[in-house]
Amino acid sequence: MTPHRRRLGAALVLSAAVAAAASPSPAAAAPIAGSYIVTLSSGDPGAVSAEHARRAGASIDHVYRHALRGYAAHMSATAAQRIAADARVQSVVQDQSVSIDAQTLPFGVDRIDGELSSTVAGNGSGAVNADIAIIDTGINRTHPDLNVVGGVNCSTGKSYEDGNGHGTHVAGTAAAKDDAIGVVGVAPGARLWAVRVLNNAGSGSWSSIICGVNWVTARASTIEVANMSLGGTGSAGSCSDGGMRQAICSSTAAGISYAVAAGNESDDAKNHVPAAYPEVITVSALADFNGLPGGLGAATCRADLDDTLADFSNFGADVDVIAPGVCILSTWKGGGYNTISGTSMAAPHVAGAAALYKSANPTATPNQVKTALQNAGNLGWNAAGDPDGIQERLLNVDPF
Repeated sequence: MTPHRRRLGAALVLSAAVAAAASPSPAAAAPIAGSYIVTLSSGDPGAVSAEHARRAGASIDHVYRHALRGYAAHMSATAAQRIAADARVQSVVQDQSVSIDAQTLPFGVDRIDGELSSTVAGNGSGAVNADIAIIDTGINRTHPDLNVVGGVNCSTGKSYEDGNGHGTHVAGTAAAKDDAIGVVGVAPGARLWAVRVLNNAGSGSWSSIICGVNWVTARASTIEVANMSLGGTGSAGSCSDGGMRQAICSSTAAGISYAVAAGNESDDAKNHVPAAYPEVITVSALADFNGLPGGLGAATCRADLDDTLADFSNFGADVDVIAPGVCILSTWKGGGYNTISGTSMAAPHVAGAAALYKSANPTATPNQVKTALQNAGNLGWNAAGDPDGIQERLLNVDPF
């Protein structure tokens, strides 16, 4: 461990004291009354949505032209039925609520051998030539440890500034600068795009997320990787479900790799979306307290057992890889730093790894990226407490 990491370890102890107060809790998904996602089989989304607004009294929230062709709107159930009867409409799906996947308030980069990757994370120099979209609560735009280059607000207001802290934390794990201050990310200094789809309380909707996915998909020639540390209850569905999976399918087909949190319900990930989607890289959380294999680390901010599946982490056949997700130190809103836990913290390790791989393999497809990350992983962790009996590979970026 370098002297730089020893300083971070001391900061972790100071941050842990505010973990419970700063860390939002996930909430179950639920239908949002009067809010619908309309997917079109024909017609211009802007023109059709405007027509529906006039004829059915719909209030348009978002117009989609890339990940989906359609729009999201508030309207009555009767209006939704009338719109569903339009020959140009493929489907009308009720909107659903989602929330961030975080629990309490980092040896994570060390544990996945970030210091052995091509960028030598932690040596105080270098940056990764890649673009990562953080689909979350926004990012602290002026944080000195982050390379934020732009963004969009699909949630509330016009700014993509982070009013929660969660999105900024995720961004730092993926790509904090290697600049001798604060922390360093898995893909140091990668360009970050703040895609705000959740409000200051960490809540949002399918329609807002699709707005974000739509925005990212329109920039597929620039953005290689997206992170979604959020989720709600649901099942995989299909690539023609008229909702979030259809948007993700379109986006991955456009070449964008998605790292997604498995969820924090100690449940099978098949019951949660987007974790259940086969197109994404679904990430469970490892408890690691010293950045080393062997299970000898003493618990810090949580009472998990070192080198095992975090007690809150979802599991199951839909999980593709495991990464550190307990007591992770990273950037925070207001230019600060914080330590929190969750599969939300595990996913951006994978997003950073995907960015590393794409920087050296720019033509790789999302499926090839997933396979490369799985093949580079190892089984050097204790899976005895994993409920599904499937030992997913632990992320390792040494080859990248």
